[in-house]
Amino acid sequence: MLSPIKPKKGTLLVSEPFMLDPNFKRSVVLLTEIEEQGAIGFILNQRSNLIVSDLLPDSSCGLPVFIGGPVANDTLHFIHSCYDKLNSGIEIRDGIYWGGNFEALQVLISTGQIKSSEIKFFIGYSGWGEEQLDGELEQNSWLVSDKFNSEVIFVEDEENLWREVVIGLGPKYAHIANFPENPQWN
Repeated sequence: MLSPIKPKKGTLLVSEPFMLDPNFKRSVVLLTEIEEQGAIGFILNQRSNLIVSDLLPDSSCGLPVFIGGPVANDTLHFIHSCYDKLNSGIEIRDGIYWGGNFEALQVLISTGQIKSSEIKFFIGYSGWGEEQLDGELEQNSWLVSDKFNSEVIFVEDEENLWREVVIGLGPKYAHIANFPENPQWN
């Protein structure tokens, strides 16, 4: 069931329903960089028990932190849709940016100028080495989606995000959304 879409910056990777790697179980990953040397992305639907101020004691930011992936768990990243306020970041797709001026961001958050629907924080990231992602795609570990509403990146209901994105892939894949998490439960 190979995905007909080639992954590129700004596309979503949707894990197959029975992926064995617990880091990516029923995950939706936003690819932020893809080159011959590899790819980088962030898992959108694995919320941690942390908020930003837990990681940055000088911050008063109470926004949740998501687990971006199993790589570099000592790093903090953010994806946002507020370039007009922050004036910084690397564009991933129309209106969606990765990173930016963190000091300016802290001021904007503390003054209530940025809402949770505009930003998402991640501890760590997901990374693939050269040809690793291609191999996983050939093994049908991932579906690729480039047709989605960018608001899905900032959705609050991360438990249903995987299901909603799978259904959004169309009728060919929608039945996958109803597969049980464990095939033995069937």
